[in-house]
Amino acid sequence: MTEYTGLEIAVVGMAGRFPGASTVDEFWANVLAGETGVRRFTDEELDAAGVSVERRADPGFVPMGGALDGIEFFDAKLFGYSPRDAAVLDPQQRVFLECAWHALEHAGHLGGGQDVGVYASASIDTYLLRHLWNNPAVPGGLQPLDLLLANDKDTLASRVAYHLDLTGPAITVQTACSSSLVTIHVACQALLGHDCDIALAGGVSIRPPVHEGYQHTEGGILAADGRCLPFDVDAHGVVAGNGVAAVVLRRLEDAMADGDTIYAVVKGTAVNNDGADKVGFTAPSVNGQARVIRAAHDLSEVDSSTIGYVEAHGTATPLGDPIEVAALTQAFVSPPEACALGSVKALIGHLDAAAGVAGFVKAALAVQNGVVPPSPYFTAPNPETGLENSPFFVNREAMPWPGSGPRRAGVSGFGMGGTNAHAVLEEPPSPEPMPPGRSRHLLVLSAASEKALEESQKRLAGHLATSSQSLADVSHTLRTGRRVLRHRMVAAVCGGESTGSAATALSEAWIGTGDRRDVVFLFPGQGSQYAGMASQVADEEPVFRAALDECAALLPFDLDEVLADADRLTRTKYTQPALFAVEYSLAKLWEHWGVRPSAMLGHSVGEYVAACLAGVFSLEDALKLVTARGELMDALPAGAMLSVPLGADDLVLPQGVCLAASNAPNMSTVAGTFEAIERFEAGLSVTSRRLHTSHAFHSSMIDPMLGEFAALVSQVELHEPRIPFISNVSGTWITAEEATEPGYWARHARAAVRFSEGLRAMLTDSVTVLEVGPGNVLTTLARQHDLAGAKAFGSLRHPREDKHDLDTMLAAAGRLWIAGAEVDLGALTADERRRRVPLPQYPFERARHWVDLPGTAPREIEVIEVLPQAIDTAVGGDLAVITGIWQELLGIARIGPNDDYFELGGHSLLATQILARITAELGVTLPAAAIFEAPTPSKLATRIDQSRADAAPAQDDEFARLLAEIRDMSPEELRAELDRERDAQEISQS
Repeated sequence: MTEYTGLEIAVVGMAGRFPGASTVDEFWANVLAGETGVRRFTDEELDAAGVSVERRADPGFVPMGGALDGIEFFDAKLFGYSPRDAAVLDPQQRVFLECAWHALEHAGHLGGGQDVGVYASASIDTYLLRHLWNNPAVPGGLQPLDLLLANDKDTLASRVAYHLDLTGPAITVQTACSSSLVTIHVACQALLGHDCDIALAGGVSIRPPVHEGYQHTEGGILAADGRCLPFDVDAHGVVAGNGVAAVVLRRLEDAMADGDTIYAVVKGTAVNNDGADKVGFTAPSVNGQARVIRAAHDLSEVDSSTIGYVEAHGTATPLGDPIEVAALTQAFVSPPEACALGSVKALIGHLDAAAGVAGFVKAALAVQNGVVPPSPYFTAPNPETGLENSPFFVNREAMPWPGSGPRRAGVSGFGMGGTNAHAVLEEPPSPEPMPPGRSRHLLVLSAASEKALEESQKRLAGHLATSSQSLADVSHTLRTGRRVLRHRMVAAVCGGESTGSAATALSEAWIGTGDRRDVVFLFPGQGSQYAGMASQVADEEPVFRAALDECAALLPFDLDEVLADADRLTRTKYTQPALFAVEYSLAKLWEHWGVRPSAMLGHSVGEYVAACLAGVFSLEDALKLVTARGELMDALPAGAMLSVPLGADDLVLPQGVCLAASNAPNMSTVAGTFEAIERFEAGLSVTSRRLHTSHAFHSSMIDPMLGEFAALVSQVELHEPRIPFISNVSGTWITAEEATEPGYWARHARAAVRFSEGLRAMLTDSVTVLEVGPGNVLTTLARQHDLAGAKAFGSLRHPREDKHDLDTMLAAAGRLWIAGAEVDLGALTADERRRRVPLPQYPFERARHWVDLPGTAPREIEVIEVLPQAIDTAVGGDLAVITGIWQELLGIARIGPNDDYFELGGHSLLATQILARITAELGVTLPAAAIFEAPTPSKLATRIDQSRADAAPAQDDEFARLLAEIRDMSPEELRAELDRERDAQEISQS
């Protein structure tokens, strides 16, 4: 078992794209198979790269390299880029942005708004130099600053921080070939210094045209035959490659405490420079490299004899390899019996600014899996390296890790110019067993489009079908570690099921989109209760249990016994306080889950829950009143209640029968004595239904208790409501005077429940309705109204439903989230300790956004430049002009009147150009904030109309003044004034 110093850093996530591998998993499979990603380019690829026939015929030309395919494709819409802006964005920036997304997603930390630092590096931007500079195919309307911001590698880290909403330091690091390993060093230091709690570190090197090949020169560093053979007798140079990789790092103790999946542990890192101790600026130094390796060993407190593998810089150059072996031999003061050497450059070429992180990923996977990666190309050691007289060797085949101690590896990165970096990695600690989770879990997915959501769902189902991961961990990762996008899916699954069964459940998931809406709570009244209501919630949800226990402590009976006893729940003195306790506790659970009501409506006794949550009553006073209310009603003579499928206004009620509730446009409840209700029911022409109630609530039979109850209410302190709720008495919003008047609560017990009227008042705004109580009575009634597109959900199952309470609760939480409600998905299991696990990555919807090389055959691309043209304002008016300007400057062929500027990829710099064009073409000057306030063409046209209207009165006044002056002039004075004006114009024109 390894001992930790407290300075270790955990590798908790990684992502990358390499020559021949679009994911880290594919990359590792290629490493184990010795599969090279360096390949020979086709004639078509060379044509597109602008390679002439004459150049191809040159004996020194090598049409090979480590190309990264698909760099011209990018999910511009997801990251908010217009096609025009995407086309000029450095492919290094876009590919690294997608890689950063996948790396944080792999780690389960893509929630956004976190204290995440970004440390990144990139190679020289050849896209700007080769593809964009002085190229007439570049979309029009771009300013030099636009091209600079889109291509300056200084913006690499900040761009990621902006688009992924990361609030830690964002630093671009440039030290040539060692850059990305230095980013890891800087990130580790930042974590140890608490500059951030999570760090993303990596690099990208994409140098288009990537299918160009290269020119070999005798004595140069580039291989003559397109093969990179580090430390081999036939080694004669390196091959250029293109790629990207990023790792996610955390302090080890934090990663272990939070249940992160750990792939490797960084024991220590070091960085230095050769100084002048070498033959030239670009030459490597034995002493400089040896010092940095020794420093990393010392900082790691690791004996060099325990290191079983070194991922070398390994460029296969005549000078580089011998110096590197000499430095390693010098640095390993306690040499191991045997230590394997390898270099990823043999497979993917030299990734320049991304070379270090590529080697780091390879070494991390090696210590995680306990496999020393093979170097199948190796035949015999380069005699200049002295490998035979060192503890180092190159293995042709994959082999088990040597030794019995912790698996440890070194990673080297040496930059041209002398900045050296080295890291020491160790195998991850064994994951701690997690406690059992809840019996039910919520699986959630979201995506930027319906198509991407469908693909995400398919990928997750395929993963679960073969995975042994805990459903609780899968649910936790999906709920807390992913970005929330517009198109959403949820599925509630049983924890006892296999992941394969959960995969099947995904096919029956709820799917949809929703704009943000407030949630209103409905609290049902007596009649909705049943034995065992919410018992399974009480068993598994601590927040609900705590609130229920708080209520139980204030009641004169054993609440748990009553909730389990069907007979006692028929007694009003038990039913009303028991219902209150369950609904209050449910509301507290929903609040814990982030669902807070903007308004509330209770049915009968349910209004007491609303009033308590609104602050009218304290919990103690509310339970005191509800208990007294139930006891007083329980002591009254029994009565009957009847549900009638008619609206309240359609009822003709005889003496002794009272309207008890107006529930829906065609649903009412009446109450009275048994005899009166029986006679009334017999005379109805519609089918009615007797309710299972003990008394005739909200009828004249309640009158005897009203005085005593009003006196009890006057003894408690009443406050103005802090949350608006509907009055059952008036069917509209309760006033502060009503809520704080004891007489109101007495009238409330007697008056008809105006639920239907209250619901209609509540639905004047766009809301989502949530019933907070047992069953779905109020949800059913709500759906009998015009909900104007609103959704209505229940919290607990109907008593006749054979399902778990949490099935209903979690389904409601998920469907609220789909509908656009604020739901804190992480809070669903905040009391549990769970693990973040790797899951399928987001399916980017990439489209081609590219400017081809000048002089090459153009290919069809996504960017469509709409050239300026005269627009007939008489036909299309301002809207046509605005739309034409947007189409041209955004590079989008078709824009609708209600398309959002920012969703189309617009930004503040482009907005100033658009407003300037509007001023030039329509003669209206708008303030800088106009597009932010009116972000669609139609709204902007309305804003222009308003601007003209605001200016019109002043213009009219000026015209009227001039007319008045002219009327006051004599003909001679008017002729003289016109002559002076004509003379002035002639002078100005001359």
